[in-house]
Amino acid sequence: MEIQELSQNHKKQKDFFYTHKTKDIKYRIIALKTLKNAIIKYEDKIYDALYKDLHKSKFESYASEIGIVLEEINLHIKKVKSWAKPKKVGTRQLVHFWSKSYIYHQPYGQILIIAPWNYPFQLLINPLVGAIATGNCVTLKPSQYTSNIAKVMEEMIREFFDEEYIAFYQGGRDVNQALLKEKWDYIFFTGSPVVGKIVMEKAAKFLTPVSLELGGKSPVIVDKNANIKLAAKRIAWGKFLNAGQTCIAPDYLLVHKDVKNEFLEQFVNNIKLFFGNNENNSEYYPRISTEKNIVRLAKLLNGVNVYYGGKYHESTKYFSPTILTDIKPESEVMQEEIFGPILPVLEFAELTDVINFVNERSKPLALYYFSNSRKKQKEILYKTSSGGCCINEVIMHIANNKLPFGGVGNSGFGQYHGKYSFETFSHKRSIIKKSNIYDPSVRYAPYSKLKYKLLKMILK
Repeated sequence: MEIQELSQNHKKQKDFFYTHKTKDIKYRIIALKTLKNAIIKYEDKIYDALYKDLHKSKFESYASEIGIVLEEINLHIKKVKSWAKPKKVGTRQLVHFWSKSYIYHQPYGQILIIAPWNYPFQLLINPLVGAIATGNCVTLKPSQYTSNIAKVMEEMIREFFDEEYIAFYQGGRDVNQALLKEKWDYIFFTGSPVVGKIVMEKAAKFLTPVSLELGGKSPVIVDKNANIKLAAKRIAWGKFLNAGQTCIAPDYLLVHKDVKNEFLEQFVNNIKLFFGNNENNSEYYPRISTEKNIVRLAKLLNGVNVYYGGKYHESTKYFSPTILTDIKPESEVMQEEIFGPILPVLEFAELTDVINFVNERSKPLALYYFSNSRKKQKEILYKTSSGGCCINEVIMHIANNKLPFGGVGNSGFGQYHGKYSFETFSHKRSIIKKSNIYDPSVRYAPYSKLKYKLLKMILK
């Protein structure tokens, strides 16, 4: 695509937004229903594309991509009317005599959504749902590394929506750069902290508000009084979902020294239970996105103790579930988010040491703690910070659209899912409506001592 054409389309979309059609609630609901019908029509193509790009099974594709989006659409169709109604709030009558106060939710205008490759359908279309529900026009940019699903999504969007309403652009860095040169009313980006900083820098030129859904090294902590068998099962599922290419995957394990051996034994048993003795032959075990990432992951195995796994094939993009033990905090695998099926294991003796270890590092997108002690659960929640947290569970907080999803600090900012998507993609406009019947003179000059005393009485 010519860059000039992109700019022209951007202008057309802006003009369409100012026809004010998208602000109409009926228009938004019709668009949401249209998107739902589009997904249902293209469902088989989506499955096929996700399998080609990431070797995702049909079950995993629906559970982690399609199903989440359809649930989000249904919620917005049901709730958008009530969410969009002006909200009357209290008014200090002595200050605002005969006034009424409201909050209006208004669309920002033109939204740019940039998605990554690990959940290429969900992380592009899910924020689109909130942007549509709030009355915006949207431009979508998928990752170039999952080309099959990108082609299917482009075909789907172009069939069901006009480009002046929802535009779709494929391409690499040059297209991203061209898009970020345009003036947007809001940018929603999901990806790495490195690229997130670039997006934020470009947005700063126009003072464009942004949501950055990033990542980080999310710890999973297994204490000695946890249900070890169940913890091992749940963590193995969460770690190897999408072959570890999940922004909220357990990145590293902190396990109490008294239960370490028992946990590792159970953990390996669950890997074999899920994928068989040879994960490469399993139809349920996904693949790494690119050969480049295979090489990156393989380097993390240099000079460390491989307790289990460690096998990979560049050409087929297979990387086995891998456990590393005797890991030191200064090890290379502990410096950056792994984003793959490698689990470094560190042991601890006291929970205080774990809390200090976590707090000395950047705030993670998620934190997971396994323990049957309510006292220790409260201590973890009180003394640590993360975007989200699960107790005796991993990842599943993302599946509840009544919870806000987002990061804190280096793991990002801005929240979405459910009503939080509606809040994110709409500007909350403060409105005061005042009567003309009476206009007290106390606020107008000249200011007498009496007016000053009245002011102090009112605003004390």
